[in-house]
Amino acid sequence: MISVSEASAIILSHSIDTGVEEISIQESCGRILREEVRADRDFPPFNRVAMDGIAIDSEAWKNGIRKFPIENIQAAGKQQLRLSKATSCVEVMTGAMLPLGTDTVIRYEDLEIKAQLATVLIQETQKGDNIHKQSQDAKHNDVLLAPAIKISPAEVALMASVGMKKVSVSSFPKTAIISTGDELIPVDLIPLPYQIRRSNSYALQAALLEIGCPADQFHIPDQQEILETEVRKILEHYQLIIFSGGVSKGKFDFVPQTLERNGIQKRFHQVSQKPGKPLWFGTSSKHVVFALPGNPVSTYMCFYRYIKPWLMKSLNGTLEQKQVVLAANFSFKPPLTYFLQVQVENEHGQLKAYPKAGGGSGDFANLKEVTGFVELPAEATEFKAGQVFDYYSFRT
Repeated sequence: MISVSEASAIILSHSIDTGVEEISIQESCGRILREEVRADRDFPPFNRVAMDGIAIDSEAWKNGIRKFPIENIQAAGKQQLRLSKATSCVEVMTGAMLPLGTDTVIRYEDLEIKAQLATVLIQETQKGDNIHKQSQDAKHNDVLLAPAIKISPAEVALMASVGMKKVSVSSFPKTAIISTGDELIPVDLIPLPYQIRRSNSYALQAALLEIGCPADQFHIPDQQEILETEVRKILEHYQLIIFSGGVSKGKFDFVPQTLERNGIQKRFHQVSQKPGKPLWFGTSSKHVVFALPGNPVSTYMCFYRYIKPWLMKSLNGTLEQKQVVLAANFSFKPPLTYFLQVQVENEHGQLKAYPKAGGGSGDFANLKEVTGFVELPAEATEFKAGQVFDYYSFRT
């Protein structure tokens, strides 16, 4: 049995390059960028009017002029006008090019306009006021976005602004989720007293979709021959395989030996942790396989502690490691790393984690009351309020 840190290191050392695909920018939100995005011209590309009002020559202001005849109107999206007389002004709209011969914009709120004469009501103004200067944000060919960032609506806007219709992003591995167990039935059936509906596979599928990764679901009964046949078929078509159940020491837990017989090399089996001790991990030249314990809370913990970091690294992305402050004392005596379910609240800018121990690894109803878990190290048994620990969130 290995430690949590050893398990994590082994898993991350077997990250893969999932490849690159080109998609439309409309589809790219949430994906990992795999190319540089550069400015195709200055940002902004001209001296841009930042407020509706009038544009003047600041020298006229310095010379004491406070009343400016209006010569023309510079609208957004129209060719640049020129101020013909330094003591006059041009009405300007937000987003318009600053007229030639002007260098200052005074807002409508600071003016009185009557009969095409603009009277300035404020006592002070400075050259350059209310102007978004050319190249202030970025110069032509500057890198606006670097690879490895997660694309948000802001990045989509930037890509659109430089004329990109398509963008290169990390591809997702072709992923299969396999549940095992004769007690599990489809969600649309009514269970008999000794049956339960499948839920882990739906939770895993949803967690992957939060990252953007689609996955197909399969269910295989606890019969070794059928498991062998179906696993062999799945391995032909999928790169990332996640099992739920069948990895402990029960008489019907056939998953580990089935995987090894099908060419998946075991990297480890069992981790010194609670919940999730029976976790199995293996690889081949074409596959990465996680076999998770079947208890719902164990499945949840193992996904967020191991699978999500592995997937983000394989996608060339990053995953911020959050930390929280324990809000109450907690004791745990076995020499195992303990994943403590918590409700995290932001209190005056500090993330406080309130323990919600629940009813054990089978108590998935308790998951609705928690936001994630903190990792309590095996080296201690008493954990005090105020201590800081790593936090893994279930909720975005």
